Amino acid sequence: MPVADITIHHADNALLVVEKPAGLLSVPGRLPEHQDCLITRVQWDCPDALVVHRLDQVTSGLLVLARGKAAHRALSIQFEKRQVQKRYQALVEGLVESDAGEIDLPLICDWPNRPRQKVDFELGKPSRTRWQVLARDADRGQTRLALEPVTGRSHQLRVHLLSLGHPIVGDDFYGAAPDTRVCLHAVSLAFRHPETGMSMLFESAAPF
Repeated sequence: MPVADITIHHADNALLVVEKPAGLLSVPGRLPEHQDCLITRVQWDCPDALVVHRLDQVTSGLLVLARGKAAHRALSIQFEKRQVQKRYQALVEGLVESDAGEIDLPLICDWPNRPRQKVDFELGKPSRTRWQVLARDADRGQTRLALEPVTGRSHQLRVHLLSLGHPIVGDDFYGAAPDTRVCLHAVSLAFRHPETGMSMLFESAAPF
């Protein structure tokens, strides 16, 4: 499937910044029916594209892909050192009372129910999320939040917001009512170019 089906925000010899649609895997799954994914589509036209980070299947928004091993190594180091700034927007169920806050709860895979994650104060890995209210919709009983994951654990934003008592709209995997989609979108991505060191910032408006 051609890369034309994926929105490309930026392309050069070292990297691609693309927009993953909701419902599409970032990388192939184990089962044959889960082979269609973002990286497979992109590699049709850009065979040297390599995954640096992922978004959940239900999450849409910005992803950076490396082109070649050197760029992959340089970008991966930025992620490991938490030098990449990632910001998301989410619609959550209910009206969040406070205007901003930080969630600091350790997470671990709930193995009998994987890929579900859970809070575990004894064995979980440190996980931190900053959040801020952007708008409250009293008629719909929903709140729009800006989110900044300080760490990058699997399902971190989804579990942390559930722990607040405000699961993401549509995220029935974590207790929300079913909806047309999970309302979580990667709206901003900032990092240094792996070759030039130049600061780069990309933004994408939430489609909900």
